[in-house]
Amino acid sequence: MNRYEKEFYETLNDLFIGEEIEGKSGYVNLMKIKSTYYTKIVQPELEELINKELEINGIEDFREELFEKLYTFFKRYFSESGSIYYTYTPWSERIYERVYDPEKDVILFWKTHMLYYVKTEKNYKSVEIKIKGINGEEIKFYFDVSELEHKKANEKKEIMFEFKEIDKDKKIVLRCIYSERGRKTKIDEIIRQAKVEYKDITTEDVEKAIRIFNKQSEVDYFINKDAEKFLKEQLDMYVYQYMFDSENVWSMKRIKEIQVFKKIANKIIEFIAQFENELVKIWNKPKFVFNSNYVITIDRIVEKEGGYEVLEKILNHENIEQQIEEWKELGIVDEGFKKEEIYQQEQSNLFSQRGKINEKYKYLPIDTKYFKDIEIEILELFDDIDEELDGWLIKSENYQALNTILPKFKEKVQTIYIDPPFNLDSSDQFMYRTNYKDANWATLLENRIKLAKEWLNEKGSIFVRCDYNGNWIVRPLMDEIFGKENFKNEIIINRKRQSIGTPNKFEVENEYLYFYSKSENYLRKDIYKKRSLVNFKWAGFLKQEERNPPQRIFFGKVLYPPKGQHFSLIQEKVDKLLKEHFLRLKCKKCGAIYYWDDEETKENFKNKILINKKDVFKYLDIKPETNVYGVKKVDKCLNCGQDDWKVEYLTSDEVKVTDNWKDIPSYSDYFKFSTENSEILLKRIIESTSNDGNLIIDFFLGSGTTTAVAHKLRRKWIGIELGDHFWSVVLPRMKKVLAYDKSGISKEKDVRELYNEKNAGGFFKYYELEQYEEVLRNTKYEHGDLSLQPSPGKDVFNEYIFMRSPKFVETVLRREGNEYKVDLSKLYPEKKIDIVETLSNVLGKKIKKISKESFELEDIGEIRYDNIPVEYIKPLIWW
Repeated sequence: MNRYEKEFYETLNDLFIGEEIEGKSGYVNLMKIKSTYYTKIVQPELEELINKELEINGIEDFREELFEKLYTFFKRYFSESGSIYYTYTPWSERIYERVYDPEKDVILFWKTHMLYYVKTEKNYKSVEIKIKGINGEEIKFYFDVSELEHKKANEKKEIMFEFKEIDKDKKIVLRCIYSERGRKTKIDEIIRQAKVEYKDITTEDVEKAIRIFNKQSEVDYFINKDAEKFLKEQLDMYVYQYMFDSENVWSMKRIKEIQVFKKIANKIIEFIAQFENELVKIWNKPKFVFNSNYVITIDRIVEKEGGYEVLEKILNHENIEQQIEEWKELGIVDEGFKKEEIYQQEQSNLFSQRGKINEKYKYLPIDTKYFKDIEIEILELFDDIDEELDGWLIKSENYQALNTILPKFKEKVQTIYIDPPFNLDSSDQFMYRTNYKDANWATLLENRIKLAKEWLNEKGSIFVRCDYNGNWIVRPLMDEIFGKENFKNEIIINRKRQSIGTPNKFEVENEYLYFYSKSENYLRKDIYKKRSLVNFKWAGFLKQEERNPPQRIFFGKVLYPPKGQHFSLIQEKVDKLLKEHFLRLKCKKCGAIYYWDDEETKENFKNKILINKKDVFKYLDIKPETNVYGVKKVDKCLNCGQDDWKVEYLTSDEVKVTDNWKDIPSYSDYFKFSTENSEILLKRIIESTSNDGNLIIDFFLGSGTTTAVAHKLRRKWIGIELGDHFWSVVLPRMKKVLAYDKSGISKEKDVRELYNEKNAGGFFKYYELEQYEEVLRNTKYEHGDLSLQPSPGKDVFNEYIFMRSPKFVETVLRREGNEYKVDLSKLYPEKKIDIVETLSNVLGKKIKKISKESFELEDIGEIRYDNIPVEYIKPLIWW
């Protein structure tokens, strides 16, 4: 076997199959079957094919060059994780790509644009590490990753270590696992156990070993959207480049050699594409809904017929004390609260249907997780559940969520707001990853924003927040997806903290919102803000063109406009604005100013401005030495006796909002979340692009500001978040919003009219979604028979066991006579699958009714739990 032949097969083994991955992972599951099939079936077939092609074409002497060309071509497109894209591209190897378009001046291109970005994860391996202890003694550690549950998606997770044992070789064996819900490595416990063998071991020794272990490299996981198309295009360009750059004489033998090379390469590509296509299908398959619960306030329950009886069951339930304890932790009831307080005390029959709910407690949020055995009875109160819901909270990697529930919400969303993780160098200060490579970050956004566009209705809009680290990527990316013609604004907003100045740059105090519409026929409303005192401006009251009648009366004095002009408003408006101090007369000779003066307007005047004389003069745009008069009638100027007047108009006490939003804070610290968006910022976004009842979505939800503001403004909402702060920050926050949250925009006058302590409440659902990694982990491939022959017209390179493997079918379907019945109990036994929401998402139909034996979907009708049609479930279990 020559050098290139050996290197070529090593490339397929090491790069295509990928580095060996330890731990518990669905990816490991897939790689095992991939590796087995390659070594047992494909490599022998490939060797036979190559020998056959070289022999029948009489080009045996081409063998070494063939493998050199195969190796040279394929090495450029395989990464450490087995992902297929441009990975090895020195200047000497030209990359040709369709970066020109006859319809566009510039087209966006980046090296991972043809991929789905899955996650970045350290490829941890079990390893022995030796260090010198404090007394010079050698201390041996063994880091065991065999039980490491790999990340489900791109969530930020820290690895932690637990003492396992000291083995026969005196190695301190540490079990490596990902931290859940803030758990930390207990160094003291490791030291205590290790002292059995190493009496002088210290904290510094353990931390040093951990630091060395953590230096293992990170691996990017991608899936090529269409590996076969991508690689065959690259192959065509490679052959084209070779043929036209070569100075060879093109004999028939040389042409045969190139044809054989291309034929062999195409067969390898077909084999590679089999696995990549399987990953694409898993990535895009609709996902099951897990562990769903509803949160509903008491008023929503008792307003329904039979609601009081259901409330009585809730209040007498064995778990009611857990619910009350949660209310206390949320701060929505006092420590001494008792359930009897929910009803007014004078009611003699505490749980009578005729009872009256105490106004103070009508918005207490009931979480059905405490009352699962009577949850159906609560839901049976509603005839149109999805219409009654105010929102949905979904714990999931956001691509999986956007893709899964798209059929249900396609073209139904009015406004999207996202604050994706900024493209920074470090993630240390945040609860999520921010240290992306530029191409990874662009791919992450492209995958999700392109999908999100399908959610928007024709009048919809999207806002994307970023800073200077990412704006150079966001703008061209949004132009590509939404079209340059639908770019509306680059809005300037406040940074949380001004950057620390350095000698060679100015401090940074701005971030940006990129505002795009779905179409030209989009909804946008002007937003106004109160003028500051220094920004009030008095303007002339005249406009061009003569009008009849020309005269207007000011303070009992009839005035006429100059020839060819007219006064701006009708007399009725003039009288109104005079009394509101938006109109005044000014003597052209001496500058004396005249305002309307009576007791009522004096009071209004005091309310409108500060009483401090300095501020009054600033507000009125008057020099301190100017004569100012309050009058109801005027003839001649009281100061100089002249009769020559100018009418001045104060345009408004409000000013239209432009693309500069630095008048409001864009961050908040109320929930102690590092990148918590301010409610006033989201209020402006939502009010300017939506109406009451419209649907708002945020799929990088963070602390939950978007959903909180949408609820307060009487919009419907969807929030998607992957991090564990979904449980500790987002869900508690939304429960507080239902109960009445006094923070944020709740203090605003216009919001108080919609949302206040006497007009709060709500009804929402929250759940988790099955993740890509969980599908990989639970899919059954091991039953596939490697010896099965391909279908007619196919070969082992383009059809193999994936087409015949059971995947989820054997687990979910059971045969009863001539029929198949759906049984989901064995698929994820540790989780509770919500089949109603799952099918609602898959079929794109709203949930109407839920009862004990069946449920009803819009346009489909009743479906019994014990007789779910197999065709409804097929996309979930076979792909």
